[in-house]
Amino acid sequence: MGEKWIEEYIYFLKVEKGLAKNTLESYGRDLKSFFSFLNNNNCIDPAKVCRTDIVSYLLHLQSNGKAVSTISRNLASIRSFYHFLMEEQVVNKDPCSDLESPRQEKKLPEILTINEVDLLLSQPNQLEVTGIRDKAMLEVIYATGIRVSELVSLNKMDINIESGYLRCSGKGNKERIVPLGKIAVKNIYYYLEKSRPKLVKTESEEAFFVNHHGKRLTRQGFWKIIKKYAEQARIKRKITPHTLRHSFATHLLENGADLRSVQEMLGHADISTTQIYTHITRKKLRGVYEKTHPRA
Repeated sequence: MGEKWIEEYIYFLKVEKGLAKNTLESYGRDLKSFFSFLNNNNCIDPAKVCRTDIVSYLLHLQSNGKAVSTISRNLASIRSFYHFLMEEQVVNKDPCSDLESPRQEKKLPEILTINEVDLLLSQPNQLEVTGIRDKAMLEVIYATGIRVSELVSLNKMDINIESGYLRCSGKGNKERIVPLGKIAVKNIYYYLEKSRPKLVKTESEEAFFVNHHGKRLTRQGFWKIIKKYAEQARIKRKITPHTLRHSFATHLLENGADLRSVQEMLGHADISTTQIYTHITRKKLRGVYEKTHPRA
């Protein structure tokens, strides 16, 4: 009986919701696995499933070493299935109604050491126009902590070199002003003098950072740039464009910056998002303590 209603549900998701094939297969796998478990426990009628059955299944997944994300996804599949059964009046009570998804531990972001940042930022060839541009981009993103989308969206009018600030629009189109360091300003000057004029095709181009076609550089373009220099620098850990943003925040906090200022520079709406970086600095502090204290 359970199999029949799974098929009905998958058909509903396909026709009414227009979900992708991979998503449909994922829902199907989760529900078949659930009802296979129920079948082993002599319970295959969806209407007879109770809260205890679902909890038992989630504990079964946990005991088999499934990740929290996998358990949460399975519960979401079961919950969505029972919403459908309620709508179809197959069941009159939702056994998932008071079940909470297990909390997932936030993974700490990958952070570069200051030496690794120096090594990465020293890779672009300053004798090439694209190398000059790349150096300026890397210096700006590390100096300001702006997102990659914000970096490639910068226009000429968004950077005030004289005052040492840039303006960017973050999530929800919220505008913020972020200070630029002396090294970033120096590399921006050099880019404007030696590189950008040779890259742009028309003076009307508003994009600040442009590709070799003279058009706005894309996120994918910058991702390739940072990947290239990470490999060139032979830095073993995985580096993404966001790694420099994470490193910016962590290095500021390690050197005494207050959390509110870092929150404002990163453009986080909620300070709890910024607080993840305090966990990183505490973890590092603990490591230093254990290595250096005679009674640690």
